[in-house]
Amino acid sequence: MKDTNTLPLAGVRVVDFTQVMMGPSATQMLADFGADVIKIENPKGGDLMRTALGATDEAGLNNPMFCSLNRNKRSLALNLREEDNKEIVYRLIRSADVVVSNFRAGVMDRIGFGYEKVKEINPKIIYASGSGYGPKGPYAHKGGQDVLAQAMSGVMMRRADPSLPISIYPTALCDYTAGMHLVQAILAALIGVTKTGKGQRVEVSLYSSMIAMQMQEAACHWHDGKEINWAEMPLSGVFETADGALVMVGAFKINPLQDICGVLQIEDLSVEYPDFQSQRSAKPYLQERFRNEFIKQTTQYWIEGLESADILCAPVNNLATALEDEQTKVNELVIEFEHPVNGPMKVVGCPIQFSADDCGLRLAPPKLGQHNDEILAELGLGASAEGACL
Repeated sequence: MKDTNTLPLAGVRVVDFTQVMMGPSATQMLADFGADVIKIENPKGGDLMRTALGATDEAGLNNPMFCSLNRNKRSLALNLREEDNKEIVYRLIRSADVVVSNFRAGVMDRIGFGYEKVKEINPKIIYASGSGYGPKGPYAHKGGQDVLAQAMSGVMMRRADPSLPISIYPTALCDYTAGMHLVQAILAALIGVTKTGKGQRVEVSLYSSMIAMQMQEAACHWHDGKEINWAEMPLSGVFETADGALVMVGAFKINPLQDICGVLQIEDLSVEYPDFQSQRSAKPYLQERFRNEFIKQTTQYWIEGLESADILCAPVNNLATALEDEQTKVNELVIEFEHPVNGPMKVVGCPIQFSADDCGLRLAPPKLGQHNDEILAELGLGASAEGACL
């Protein structure tokens, strides 16, 4: 276990009611930053992600999806229908700085941990809520989920090629984006409490995060009724090569078309299409010319040529290739640890690096209720209290 004393959030305690993806991604980052994150779980199954995809082990650890979102946390399994167990959590909240949940509106109130109750126990608490649609409005009480937020926010309609069928984005874009917004909100509120001595409630939703992510598209829509689509840029695109594919961004320099033509060893098309408007009108023709040339040589051949002309480009990798890339390794983006159920295991690490601290693995993803004894002892509670947990 690595020392946490110098990490930015060392000494910050987080009571974590979250489960599945949005909330756990946020609290994992807080844990990576050094916070003591105590994951409150139902002793009958715990976080729903423990058993997603059919995982069945009693420890709830043979699910890589759960393990990817819950390192550096401690698990406290309590039946919150029991008043004695609620009192345990209330005592924990008195010593905490942050409470985080990601249920739909009203759930935390029903189980006895709504904002007013928690604020009464600890006026300095930062009470962070993640939800599908936010605390107000006609959708506030609806159940939220990543795919639903993609659909409702307009993100799902945004396709590189509008002629293609509408489809689900295959990565949990909304969950992870909203999770990071939740982290930002918590960190800002923690700074705020040092100035005012008072805590506050902060709210982030999947829906609001997806609307915010489209800030440029929205501004263009209000300006002239058109939504910008970066995939429609005339000198940019994905092109097949002799052994794979590359993406090219022909922008951010004077006359990139002339330079692209030089790399492709074709006539200078910028003579006929000298500016953005003429290039945009000629996009189908220009893209066809590019495709006809890129297919003739390997990806690496073209990457070297484009980079020599200072044209932004990159190979199109699959995930397996990206995970084995030297750039991934030297930046320590993969963490290896000994999994108590599966043995050696890898997870993606924290993408943020501090010059003075190491925010890597300190605690492996916890077994359900793994830290009950430890946490109860810290609260000055003995075996009699422990017996009430199950």
